[in-house]
Amino acid sequence: MELVYPLLALVAAYLIGSLSFAVIVSRAMGLADPRTYGSHNPGATNVLRSGSRKAAVATLALDALKGYLPVLAVLVWGPRVGLGPDTAAWVGVAAFVGHVWPVFFRFQGGKGVATAAGVLFALNPVLGAFTLASFAIVLYFFRYVSLASIVAALFAPFYQLLIWGADTTVVAIALMSLLLVWRHESNIRKLLAGTESRFGQKAAASPPPGRGSHGHKHH
Repeated sequence: MELVYPLLALVAAYLIGSLSFAVIVSRAMGLADPRTYGSHNPGATNVLRSGSRKAAVATLALDALKGYLPVLAVLVWGPRVGLGPDTAAWVGVAAFVGHVWPVFFRFQGGKGVATAAGVLFALNPVLGAFTLASFAIVLYFFRYVSLASIVAALFAPFYQLLIWGADTTVVAIALMSLLLVWRHESNIRKLLAGTESRFGQKAAASPPPGRGSHGHKHH
C-alpha cells in the first residue's frame, strides 16, 4: 500500500499534464491548430503567432496551472496519506512529462516552459520568482522566448542547490531542465543560425517539420 498513493499521484499528474491546452483552447476559439503553423509547437508562444492574445494568455495560464495544481495538491493533502515534498517534486516531473508527451495527443506535446514554471512556483514560490525573473530579463534584452526559456531552465536547479541545498527537489528540477533544453534543440540551431523568430512575431501556416515539399531546406 505504501506505493499505491505515490503511483496514483504520478499517474494523475501525467494525465493532467497530457491536456494540451494550446490545441484545446485554439479549437474552442475557432483558431487554427497550433501544430500547423509557426514552430508547430503546441504552446502559448506559438498560439500567440495566430494573432489572438486571448488564446495565448489562456493557454499560458492553463499550461502553468496543470503543473502547479498537482504539486500543490500533494503538498496540501499528501501528508494525510504519507506523501511528502519528495513525492510532490516527482509529481511535478510527471505533469511536465505529460505536457511533453501527452497520451491524449499522440505523445506529440509542447516544450513544457509554462508547465515547468507552474511546478516551480508550487514547489517553492521564491524559486519560481527567481527563475521567472531570469526569464524576463533575457526576454527583455534579446526578445527570444526560446533563449529566455533555456537560460531560466539552466539557472533553476542552481538556484535551488545554492540557496536551499541539495535534495530530491534539485534532482527533479534538474531533470525537467535538461528535458526542456533538449526540447529546444531546433531553437538552439535556429538561434545559432540567426533564423529564430522573435517574441510576438506572427507566422503563416506551413507544413510540419519533415513534411515539406520534396525535402528542400531553407538556409
